[in-house]
Amino acid sequence: MDKKLSENMPIYVQIMNSVKEAIAAGELAPSSRVPSVRELARDFEVNPNTMQRALNELEREGLLVSERTSGRFVTADKNLIDQLKHEMAAKTTDNFRKEMAALGFRDDEMMDFFRERCRKEMTAEAEAPERVG
Repeated sequence: MDKKLSENMPIYVQIMNSVKEAIAAGELAPSSRVPSVRELARDFEVNPNTMQRALNELEREGLLVSERTSGRFVTADKNLIDQLKHEMAAKTTDNFRKEMAALGFRDDEMMDFFRERCRKEMTAEAEAPERVG
């Protein structure tokens, strides 16, 4: 989970986004226990009240579930997690498209550029183990 915070948006929103990314990426698995408010506040270096607000909002959205004596857990609802993942991917894709358009790329050029970058990354990953040995 990315614990670096900036000043461009409220801290609790940044924390929410970080937890959402961890859930979407599977770093926080469905039904897994979430660290306590105090642990997370320490890790993010924020006030426990700020962390509580972020976690409460994530509960309100259904991504976290509280169990009275056991703590907080990631939702077991895989459909909700898939929906979150797709919404985040759509937002990332929309931002990519806007930024590429601002650089003067047409849609077909964007697709070609993206495919080529993916091919280069896949080739580099495939060759990486060979370089180690």
